[in-house]
Amino acid sequence: MMKHFAAVFASLLAVAGLAATASGVRFQATNNATMTPGGQRFDREYGVGYAVQVMSEASYFTWNIFNQTAPADRRPAVDDRVKLVVNFVSSNILAFERDSESSITLNAGYVNNITGDVRTLVTGLLYHEVTHVWQWGQQDTSRTHSWIYEGMADFVRLRAGYAAPYWLQPGQGSSWDTGYDVTAWFLNYCDELRPGFVAVLNERLKDGYSDDDFLQIMGKPVQELWRDYKAKYGG
Repeated sequence: MMKHFAAVFASLLAVAGLAATASGVRFQATNNATMTPGGQRFDREYGVGYAVQVMSEASYFTWNIFNQTAPADRRPAVDDRVKLVVNFVSSNILAFERDSESSITLNAGYVNNITGDVRTLVTGLLYHEVTHVWQWGQQDTSRTHSWIYEGMADFVRLRAGYAAPYWLQPGQGSSWDTGYDVTAWFLNYCDELRPGFVAVLNERLKDGYSDDDFLQIMGKPVQELWRDYKAKYGG
């Protein structure tokens, strides 16, 4: 058992070291809920070592989506570190990211209640939350336009192949600015029309969000694009 633990620990150090060396960013994961059913299920079916690997891969994927090939192009992480903490949160929240700490909290209660593949669903959540670490516009502390940030994070999750089974389908939804899955599918439509659209939109978020961003990038007002999108899927 001790030999196995030593091998696993060495493997974790290798993964973390590779991430730090390759990107200048450290990725860390801690399970503070090991005494809860959800924390124990996280250890059995996911693990902190795999979480470190996923956060590193999700960061590279996000940088590629945002066309952030150089560190200077990216919104900096606090202390060049991205942390995951598994905690029991007494609410229905799944996970959240603290901008002031570049820290992601995963709710052990959510993990315990997952029906289906824990790895796929937790990985999708981590791609979403890692996107929040790197996307511009998070200086909008009033969260006036939170739907654009949440929709963009789900867009990255979608492009990575981790759309959740409970999401609405393309073309569904009553308004493009609903956020999350509805906005993600709409952003995907825009990005297919104009490849690199989301990367340009993210760059513009340094100065805050405006509906005019769609007109400037796509050449059409956002409401016209939404009508076109709905028409594509039968209204």
